[in-house]
Amino acid sequence: MPIVEAKALTKVFRRPDKGPGLGGSVKHLFARRFTDKVAVDHVDLSIEAGEAVAYVGPNGAGKSTTVKLLSGILVPTSGEVRIDGLHPQRDRMTVAHRIGVLFGQRTQLWWDLPVAESLAVLRDLYGIDRATYRKRLARFDEVLALGEILPVMGRKLSLGQRMRADLAAALLHAPRVVYLDEPTIGLDLAVKDRVREFFRSVRDEGTTVMLTSHDLADIEGFCRRLVIIDEGRIIFDGDLEAVKDRFARERILHIETARPAPLETLRASLPGAEVTVEDTPVRYAVRFDRFAMTAGQVVTALAGLAELVDIRVDEPSIEDVIRRVYSGELVLG
Repeated sequence: MPIVEAKALTKVFRRPDKGPGLGGSVKHLFARRFTDKVAVDHVDLSIEAGEAVAYVGPNGAGKSTTVKLLSGILVPTSGEVRIDGLHPQRDRMTVAHRIGVLFGQRTQLWWDLPVAESLAVLRDLYGIDRATYRKRLARFDEVLALGEILPVMGRKLSLGQRMRADLAAALLHAPRVVYLDEPTIGLDLAVKDRVREFFRSVRDEGTTVMLTSHDLADIEGFCRRLVIIDEGRIIFDGDLEAVKDRFARERILHIETARPAPLETLRASLPGAEVTVEDTPVRYAVRFDRFAMTAGQVVTALAGLAELVDIRVDEPSIEDVIRRVYSGELVLG
């Protein structure tokens, strides 16, 4: 049985339709006009235990609303949610012990308490024994450098420091399911790398992870499944590597030669490829469809014209695919 399951999940927000200022507010008291905004539209989603799923989409697509519905923060307008077979609203206390949630734009720390005391409160709320608590804090300290911010008041934390503390708070009780909404926002590059490695270890230990992020480096190398939502509807749900193989066809081969190669001859030997000179006359970029030719064919063609000094291949990334989906250039189906 899936550990996270949503069927026809729908959330409609009702907004007052009124004019600006006091006059508009007074008029609305009598007219009482509203407009409906469908944030999540009949979403079907099933996640197995131990899966790491990337849930992506443009701003306003319904990502955060979906996470709030799946965690029980919001009540669906229609449809249903089950977490480990439980109903998030009816079984709220039990579900709360089985899930961890991190919202990059929201904190679960107490604003006027040091980080250490906020975590201690969560320890007592979740009934974590002292030995286990110390062990988990030590692990978080290795990855997040948590020790240096434990004495700091919540309101005095920088964005990056708060994200590190919130990560610890979300994972403190070792939840079976973790929702991570923009988990690396505000983190510097070194900490991001350690956090991503930590996510992989959490996944490998069997924790189910649903990751929402605009930083697609968070996704590659961590999630094996990609779900794309747009205007409240899921438009793609499948294997991440398969998406790259199918839609990210282009590769760019950067080549440096000992002397300039005859450009027109090179272009003629590589029909269908785009050959350009880079910053110097001995550096070339060859853009080609990997299903039409191989990197070996490109290298062979250039090697017959000039001595090769250096070669570098730019592999396609999932970011290329997602960017094209967002801009309407690519329809996944």
